[in-house]
Amino acid sequence: MTEHRRRPRRRGQGELEALVLSALSEADGPASAGWVQERLGGDLAYTTVITILTRLLAKGAVTRERAGRSFAWTPASDQAGLAAHKMRKVLDAESDREAVLASFVTGLGLDDERLLRELLGRAKGERED
Repeated sequence: MTEHRRRPRRRGQGELEALVLSALSEADGPASAGWVQERLGGDLAYTTVITILTRLLAKGAVTRERAGRSFAWTPASDQAGLAAHKMRKVLDAESDREAVLASFVTGLGLDDERLLRELLGRAKGERED
């Protein structure tokens, strides 16, 4: 009989980014990639943490500053900001923005539709001020 090794569960798209961003938000200030790796329980390779931080930097979700030979990382956005960035990226990739937005809005539940209307009303009021 052969022994089957269990493979670790594959994380969903964006799940690692959310975990890293969450860990960074718990730091008292700028944090090293090693600190983030420790905070996440050491399950991720250091290079994986660096890759995720670099992706978050490209998305504007984190900033970094030189700290010796490495970097210290700070969240520039929260998980909601990261999700909003992803939504804008999807929208920007489509040629018919109106159709995409219309489909999105008609698929919302009543509570989400009500919330979206409130948020749009507030945003409109802020622009008029």
